[in-house]
Amino acid sequence: MSKILAVDDSKSMRQMVSMSLKSAGHDVTEAEDGAVALDIAKREQFDLVVTDINMPNMNGIELISALRAMPNYKFTPILCLTTESSGDMKTKGKDAGATGWIVKPFSPEKLLSVIGRVL
Repeated sequence: MSKILAVDDSKSMRQMVSMSLKSAGHDVTEAEDGAVALDIAKREQFDLVVTDINMPNMNGIELISALRAMPNYKFTPILCLTTESSGDMKTKGKDAGATGWIVKPFSPEKLLSVIGRVL
């Protein structure tokens, strides 16, 4: 299926996302923050990035902006999976280049449904 980069500073959340995606046949790489994710994205190409917003070192908004500045990630779908639900934060995400927004807690079915639509 698709090659997906899952970014979250919570190990349990990364594992939950990863398990949901792998059960649907996706190839998943995990990163614990935006800085690590950016480093991985510079070496590998992903079909989709799923990122948290609030993380140490480099947050999700900064990661999205950095990825969008790279030619090979200009059109890659990027989903925010976060506890942030304010309109202001969603606007910041959209302005940075986020494709979609899913608020935690999430159901695996909802995540897979959104991923199916953006890929």
